[in-house]
Amino acid sequence: MKLAVVGGGSTYTPELIDGFARLRDTLPLTELVLVDPAAERLELVGGLARRIFAKQDHDGEVVTTSDLDAGVEGADAVLLQLRVGGQAAREQDETWPLECGCVGQETTGAGGLAKALRTVPVVLDIAERVRRANPDAWIIDFTNPVGIVTRALLRAGHKAVGLCNVAIGFQRKFAKLLGVTPSEVHLDHVGLNHLTWERAVRLGGPEGEDVLPRLLAGHGDAIAGDLRLPRPVLDLLGVVPSYYLRYFYAHDEVVRELGTKPSRAAEVAAMERELLEMYGDPALDEKPALLAKRGGAFYSEAAVDLAASLLGGGGSPYQVVNTYNNGTLPFLPDDAVIETQAAVGAHGATPLPVAPVDPLYAGLIANVTAYEDLALEAALLGGRDRVFKALLAHPLVGQYAYADGLADRLIAHNREHLAWA
Repeated sequence: MKLAVVGGGSTYTPELIDGFARLRDTLPLTELVLVDPAAERLELVGGLARRIFAKQDHDGEVVTTSDLDAGVEGADAVLLQLRVGGQAAREQDETWPLECGCVGQETTGAGGLAKALRTVPVVLDIAERVRRANPDAWIIDFTNPVGIVTRALLRAGHKAVGLCNVAIGFQRKFAKLLGVTPSEVHLDHVGLNHLTWERAVRLGGPEGEDVLPRLLAGHGDAIAGDLRLPRPVLDLLGVVPSYYLRYFYAHDEVVRELGTKPSRAAEVAAMERELLEMYGDPALDEKPALLAKRGGAFYSEAAVDLAASLLGGGGSPYQVVNTYNNGTLPFLPDDAVIETQAAVGAHGATPLPVAPVDPLYAGLIANVTAYEDLALEAALLGGRDRVFKALLAHPLVGQYAYADGLADRLIAHNREHLAWA
């Protein structure tokens, strides 16, 4: 079995490699190709990858290449984890929106739109080359903003499923609090990528006992602390929102905070420099502890599970993924991409039935879906007017004066990545 990772020079990659090595019975790779145009960092990551495989007695071959077409040739699945513009672009995404009093963040709001505009054309070009090389290959998208990118892939007819680590993070956290194995925890996870709520935590499967009330009663302070939301908010809602909901539920508070400290991009860039220096140590043969602070916790387990199921292996029957709505949430169009529990197999991902969604959440889901429609149109067709309309539609912007100022800033900071600008 061959798997290619586009963006294989990422400092995330050793997390993925560690999962492939530990879970080789679930996903028996014979060849892993890391594809990245950044040759120097690719060789550092590739060298560590080979040492991790060797230490854990994995006999798969690790190949590194900057040639995309050669790298994906014959691959059974291609995992996308790229960042167009690198951490420098992320730094911009997190800072210029603050000039207009709006949240600066790389996956939502104005910064998230900028990332989508840079990313969608690049991903579609890669996917088309994958299809030419091997039309049967699955594309697993971990590239943010996952919902918009996955929708672009599916609309273009690609065999694609989107993946995020938020749900598996909650699953692991709740399992630890409950003293059970993660496989026993089934989440009623509903919404869009980076806009989700855990409405139930069931033991044993989709029909199991809901223990969320017990979790909130016994561990509500800890859960609220992790989310940086007040405990009374969780008690009132009776659900656990994704930590990205803080940008919506405490927008002005977050804007004030972001204006008083270095950006997350600056922190990550410093961390990446340190990680790459570690990766160059020929004695290092395991992922370093520092990598846990980089983000992407449990990413490798989620990726292995999804790839194994799509390729007919031993993956979990139910997984939280990003895929077409197809009537699952009746208030959204069928071709909206939602993040939800799905039955996953060689056929792809089929969402499980979802109980009716409270208007408190359905309204925000519908609003952000409308924004994603406009964001994808702007990414595919370009033009300042389309950028303005997408910004105006986003609930974290929503005022014409903000949208006007943000549109100009977005184009100015991303001109080199926007063919139409």
